[in-house]
Amino acid sequence: MAVFIPEDKVLEIRNSADIVDIISELILLKKVGRNYVGLCPFHTEKTPSFTVSSEKQVFYCFGCGTGGNVFNFLMQYEGFSFVETAKKLADRYGIEIPVQAMSSEQKRRISERENLLAVNKQAMDFFKHSLLSNTKGKTALEYLRKRGMGEDTISIFNLGFAPEGWDNIINYFQKKNISHELVEKSGLIIKREGKQGYYDRFRNRIIFPIFDISRQVSGFGGRVMDDSLPKYLNSPETYVYNKSRSLYGLHIAKEHCRASETVYIVEGYFDLLALHQHGILDSVATLGTSLTQEHVRILKGIVGKNGRFILVYDSDAAGIKAAERSIKVFDKEYVNAQILVLPKGYDPDSYLFEFGYKSFMDAVSEAQGIILFLIDSAVKKYGLSIEGKIRIISDMKQSLAYINDSVERSLYIKTLTEITGIDEVAVLEKVRTVSGNKNIKPNKYLLNNTQDRNIALKGGRHERKIIAMMLQFPEILPEIISRDILKHFEDESLKLIGQIILKQGKQEDVRDNLHDVSTRGNGMVSDIVNSIDDREKRSIVASLSIGEDKWGREGCLKLLSQFELFRNRQKKTLLQKIKAAEECNDHELLLELSQNLLKEKQIQVMQSAKERG
Repeated sequence: MAVFIPEDKVLEIRNSADIVDIISELILLKKVGRNYVGLCPFHTEKTPSFTVSSEKQVFYCFGCGTGGNVFNFLMQYEGFSFVETAKKLADRYGIEIPVQAMSSEQKRRISERENLLAVNKQAMDFFKHSLLSNTKGKTALEYLRKRGMGEDTISIFNLGFAPEGWDNIINYFQKKNISHELVEKSGLIIKREGKQGYYDRFRNRIIFPIFDISRQVSGFGGRVMDDSLPKYLNSPETYVYNKSRSLYGLHIAKEHCRASETVYIVEGYFDLLALHQHGILDSVATLGTSLTQEHVRILKGIVGKNGRFILVYDSDAAGIKAAERSIKVFDKEYVNAQILVLPKGYDPDSYLFEFGYKSFMDAVSEAQGIILFLIDSAVKKYGLSIEGKIRIISDMKQSLAYINDSVERSLYIKTLTEITGIDEVAVLEKVRTVSGNKNIKPNKYLLNNTQDRNIALKGGRHERKIIAMMLQFPEILPEIISRDILKHFEDESLKLIGQIILKQGKQEDVRDNLHDVSTRGNGMVSDIVNSIDDREKRSIVASLSIGEDKWGREGCLKLLSQFELFRNRQKKTLLQKIKAAEECNDHELLLELSQNLLKEKQIQVMQSAKERG
């Protein structure tokens, strides 16, 4: 465990942070028995195998083998270090962490992240003030009102304005004694090439603050108010902003998406604001980038495996291209998405303000699946002449090749052949040529986790069962000690885990004596996970602690007796085999069996020495 956070503070954070509350903010969880299940955010799956235990305060995915406690989840999901994760949770629950306990490097990393978020927050305040209180913002405010933005929308989304000029934000932070280097790291200013000094990135633009899922300002988008190019400008990638994982409006939309199990996805800031202003709150926007697999995985975790994804794109060539690109992403995540086709010349923003909510929702009811939309678009574009049919098949073959499900692909091919009248075998052959030329590589993540999925199977059946019993029924720990059960374990990983459990059990007894009894039931497993640095062992603990087993003392004692009997039989059988090998003068087998017996005795000696030491 990291040494930068005092043990008592880690315990205080763990006792305050409920893992179900934390994870359910990011992933749709449903109660099944004693546990909660949902779609794993760390790998692609159709059927929920990601399990969270409120009782044990741990999670485990039976699909990819990832497991741990609330700290491990946030570290992997957010990409934070342990100290950053602990600090984030501590801030959330009002727990003070002594900064002096950290190393200089750890202080630097946490400080940099916090400083960047603070700079972004102050920049947002500057842009808001420029829009609402500065005479320079009058034109920008009139522009927003002309676009139909009401005061509530402007306030809720913290819209702002970057005044014209090259050094407005530079001067603002200079007066606050904040270094140019830090402001540059936030992406708000740019270093001049070949010259000294900096200049503002955003100038004479409407500003859209981008919030992360924790409602902290991670970056900005800016839009011109005329025909200047580029029309939109976004923050660069920074330590706190990653566009492939960021979605505009998600901090507001996530609860509404979870409730409706639906998400509308648009491409523009004003499109998103128009949807929200018209009461369609379960909507988000991509940020100057195509929809990524990370975006879909985040949204799928919120709306669930059967949730609706509705892409609201312009019906022009760019919208069709966006739909084509998204097929591969959605298919990889086993998500069925629909395309909302708007009349020519309209985007979501202009359509809603001209025709209103009801007309928009009527259009939603006629939304098509992506493949059907692309087929329909291709037919409209090329017609059904001989040349047109050839172009339709040429356009559709790549999209059809992206579909991994053979039944689904076959049905779409059949639909295409019915529309074009082209022989199904000929269409399939075209698709196969594309599929055969694709440079398909094994999914690196799944390869790495083929072994992880078998983590829970590691070790003998009895040994795994005993570890599960120790984790789920800690009342049996004194019996484990008195019988010296772990001495007979053959699997070294399970033996080490068992020793950690016993050590943690003693610490829990001390806490009980100090009247902190509340921590025992829901915290012991989480503390054990926290004390293990090895990812594989953490996952073993998580997987074996989550179970619907009903343990009682009688059943536990029966299991221990069976284990002891099994080990005694094994030893007796080994001695019998040695005797038989001697009688048969099988020297090779005798040597192998003797080495096994010697190894077993050495383990016992080492164990005894360790106990005496």
